[in-house]
Amino acid sequence: MNPVLVAHGTRRAEGVAMVADLADRVGSQLGTRVRTAFVDVLGPTPAEVLSALPAGPAVVVPAFLAGGYHVHVDIPAFVAASGHPDVTVTEALGPSQHLVRVVLDRLVESGWRRDDSVILAAAGTSDARALRDLRVTAAMTSAALGSRVELAFAATNEPRVRDAVAALRAAGARRVVVASYLLADGLFQDRLRAAGADVVTAPLIAHPGVAHLVANRFRRAFVDGRVRHPC
Repeated sequence: MNPVLVAHGTRRAEGVAMVADLADRVGSQLGTRVRTAFVDVLGPTPAEVLSALPAGPAVVVPAFLAGGYHVHVDIPAFVAASGHPDVTVTEALGPSQHLVRVVLDRLVESGWRRDDSVILAAAGTSDARALRDLRVTAAMTSAALGSRVELAFAATNEPRVRDAVAALRAAGARRVVVASYLLADGLFQDRLRAAGADVVTAPLIAHPGVAHLVANRFRRAFVDGRVRHPC
């Protein structure tokens, strides 16, 4: 088994360390080493990691919360460039009921109250597929909480998180909670903290449920020692 976890990449050392820690925790569950690669900002790239793997099939799990350009275009291009003869790329981590439960856990541990106004805060995307995934996740989170959850963005899309917080306050919200829908700490999480909410939850990556979800992605791709290519 040659599992590879592919993340976006960040200039923040703590964000890189978070990805490495996730790979270690997933590797402990799988009983094998999980290598990491990044599509932007820093290396190694997925092509570099895949080309250096030992013989045997490889599985790439995109550590992305929605399926966008990086998942549908960048990662397949890196796989092709690697020359590796047998690579399966799984779906992105979200949308997923499993991730919604992680978001709910983050809300509860942050002191969320049932009468709070909640914003699900994502990084933002120009990819229509990723935007659809984020809207699905917001709807799933609304259903799980039993109240409307607003979707807002740290970058790229509208509304921005700061504007969404201000709009809820103008509408009479007593407390506003920003539920981070970011994987790791970094610039975008800093923007959530600076948006003026009463509470901002932690990013998702350190939650045990994320490691469990990633491990299951790898397990489903390997069946009886053979790679199953998902439809």
